[in-house]
Amino acid sequence: MKFKSFILLAFFTFIAYAQDAKPEITFDSKVINYGKISSKDNARRVFKFKNTGNAPLIIEKVKGSCGCVVLDYPKKPIMPNETGEIEIIYNVLKKGKISRTVTVTSNAKTPVKVLKIKGRVLKQKH
Repeated sequence: MKFKSFILLAFFTFIAYAQDAKPEITFDSKVINYGKISSKDNARRVFKFKNTGNAPLIIEKVKGSCGCVVLDYPKKPIMPNETGEIEIIYNVLKKGKISRTVTVTSNAKTPVKVLKIKGRVLKQKH
C-alpha cells in the first residue's frame, strides 16, 4: 500500500511541476546605445538573451519599430540555460536622434518584452 501511495505522490508532484514549468527570457541588456554614428558606420547590433526558465523558450515574433530592421532571431526552441541572439540593424540613412523599440513576443512567463535602441546619426560632412 505504501508503494502505491508513493507512486501517486510522485505522479501528482510531476503534474504540479509540469504546470509550473515556464520559460523566461532574460536579456544581457534591454538597451542598445549606438552613441554617435554616421551613415558609413556598421549599424548591425545584437541583443543577447538567456532562457532562465525551466521549459523550452519559443520566440514567436520580433518586430522593430520604424527605422530598424530585425535581421534574425532563433526559430528553434531555446532550452533552459541556453542563450540566443536577436540581430538588428538600424537605418543609418535617417539622420538625427535614434529612439526606437524592438518588441519580442514569446511563450515566456512575461510574453512581451520591449527593447530599446537609442543614439544619434550624424550628418555626413562633405
